[in-house]
Amino acid sequence: MKTLKIIVAVVLVAGLVLAFGACGKKVTIKEGVLTWATNAQFPPYEYYEGDKVVGIDAEIITLIAEKLGMKAQVEDMEFESIIPAVQSGKVDVGMAGMTVTDERKKVVDFTSPYATGKQVIIVKEDSPIAGPEDLEGKTIGVQLSTTGDLYITWDLVDEGLANIERYNTGADAVQALVQGKIDAVVIDNEPAKVFVSMNEGLKILETEYITESYAIAVAKGNTELLNKIEAALQELIKSGEVQKIIDKYIKAE
Repeated sequence: MKTLKIIVAVVLVAGLVLAFGACGKKVTIKEGVLTWATNAQFPPYEYYEGDKVVGIDAEIITLIAEKLGMKAQVEDMEFESIIPAVQSGKVDVGMAGMTVTDERKKVVDFTSPYATGKQVIIVKEDSPIAGPEDLEGKTIGVQLSTTGDLYITWDLVDEGLANIERYNTGADAVQALVQGKIDAVVIDNEPAKVFVSMNEGLKILETEYITESYAIAVAKGNTELLNKIEAALQELIKSGEVQKIIDKYIKAE
C-alpha cells in the first residue's frame, strides 16, 4: 500500500510539473516569457491606461503566465495582424476578445472559451434602423477582420444587400458614424458601450446581432503550449478568478 501511494504521489507531482512548471524544452519564443498579441483599442478587454495595456484579457493572461512560471509580455498591433503573428511565431498567443470561428480554427488552435460576447448595432439616435433586418441597403462600419466584419460580409455584403466600410479600430468606425459617413456600426457589446458613452447622439439597438465565445489563439502544432495554457485557464475558471476579473470590468446590468 505504501509503495502504491508513493507511485501515485510521484505520478501526480510529475503531472503538475508538466502542466505548470517551467520546462527544459522551450515552448515559447522567449524562455520564461509568454508573449501575447492584442489590439489594445477594445475596452474593457484591452486598452491603455497611460502607457500600460490593461483590461480583462491583460489580467487573465498575466495570471496564466504566472501559473506557468513565466512573465506576460504584450505586443500591441492591428487586429488583422494578430493571427498571422501567432502563425509565424512572432508571438506565442493571440488574445484580443477574439471570437472562435470555423475560419479561424483552420489556421490556429484555440483554448476553451473564457468569456462570451455579442455583436450589437450602434446607430445615431434619430436613425430609422431598428434592428438587423433594417441594415439592408445601408453602409455598415466594422473593425477590419473582426467577427463584425465577417458576419456582415457573409450575411449582407456577399449577398449584395449592403455596403461595408472597414476601419483599423472600432473607434475609427464609430467616428465615421458620428460624421455621417456610414449608417451603422456592428461591434462587440462591451466596447460599444464605451464608445457610445464617449459620443453624444449615438445609441445601441436593443436587438443583438449575434452571440459569440472568446478564446486564446495558439499556433497549430504547438500542442504542448496549448495544453499548458488550457490547464492554467481551467484552474482560473474553476477558482472563480476569471469571473472575478470579468465582473471587475463589466458590471451586472
